[in-house]
Amino acid sequence: MSNSVLPSSVLSHRVQAIKESPTLAITAKAAKYKAEGRPIIGLAAGEPDFDTPQHIKDAAKAAIDAGYTKYTPVSGIPTLKKAIVNKFKTENGFDYAINEVIVGVGGKQTIFNLCLAVLNAGDEVVIPAPYWVSYADIAIVAEAVPVIIECGIEQGFKLLPAQLEAAITPKTKIVMLNSPSNPTGAVYNLAELKALGEVLLKHPHVLVATDDMYEHVNLTGEKFYNILNAAPALKSRCIVLNGVSKAYSMTGWRIGYAAGPANIIKAMEILQSQSTSNATSISQYAAEAALSGSQDCIKPMVAAFKERHKYVVDRFNAMPGVSCLMAGGAFYAFPDARAAITKLHKADKISAATDMAFAEYLLEKFDVAVVPGSAFGAEGYFRISFATSMDNLKEALNRIEKALE
Repeated sequence: MSNSVLPSSVLSHRVQAIKESPTLAITAKAAKYKAEGRPIIGLAAGEPDFDTPQHIKDAAKAAIDAGYTKYTPVSGIPTLKKAIVNKFKTENGFDYAINEVIVGVGGKQTIFNLCLAVLNAGDEVVIPAPYWVSYADIAIVAEAVPVIIECGIEQGFKLLPAQLEAAITPKTKIVMLNSPSNPTGAVYNLAELKALGEVLLKHPHVLVATDDMYEHVNLTGEKFYNILNAAPALKSRCIVLNGVSKAYSMTGWRIGYAAGPANIIKAMEILQSQSTSNATSISQYAAEAALSGSQDCIKPMVAAFKERHKYVVDRFNAMPGVSCLMAGGAFYAFPDARAAITKLHKADKISAATDMAFAEYLLEKFDVAVVPGSAFGAEGYFRISFATSMDNLKEALNRIEKALE
């Protein structure tokens, strides 16, 4: 039986303009090799290696037993929305009403809904690079133009006020901020956010989206600040995006949430009503338990991430042609391997002087899966997740070191 393939003209321009998530593609390839018996160590996926805390799982089981298995309001069950409002109030100092909050199927859907709700063809979305892989493609699906600003290791992977000012045009609709950052772990301090806020306050036509998904994966112990802490006057045009995936090791439960101006949140709800409808009812009750219960469950995870983080950064900085910064949050290292890649290419170890060729070299020859920096808008770098065991990290870094010899 042959597989028929229709011509690409059958597919929409929209889907042909974007690519598959590189992180998921590499993770899938690594999983295939592992299933074939190869000793693959996967450092690509951004997923905590801890189980979901027991009290959260118990809340989900109780919800099933209580029969909470039906449709819910599109924007989320009232008790979860109240827990989100309370989280923003107690942890961040933000006052939101229930109708200014929405629950989505993971953080990715809330970003998708936001972009589809506010962007028109030709609008510009300012995205500092390195950036989370999906920001640019989601903007493209919404027929907008991603405006990428390079923020390399030389400036600590952080957007500078002068760069932001230079990037804003009359067509700018959204500026996308992500702190702690995926992939770099960079965290903006209050002074840095105030400086960016001063630029944004001069441009009232610009919306600000802040993705705080890694807020609780804090590797320094320093207080977390959001752009609204630095510039409260932006609240009328700021959308705060967050979720339970990373802090509570709930990636598969698919619960994200957003808060912002009521009319934008309502538009996002209308979109969601025509796509997924509500997020899974049982997951919502679990997320309510996560946000409302003791936050002590986060501490052992973060303690482990801190230990692994220091080990990984120290190892990378001892490798020839590699430079790696300490991160402020999240569970990634984002080494600059440009010198190492050039050297490997000159020695005919890799086919091209690119991070993609380097990542393929590590996977095919040394059984280590990493994500090339170009997936995040930063050629010559690569990302590893240290959300895996110390044993895995030691062996993987031994292999990477050997690959660089």
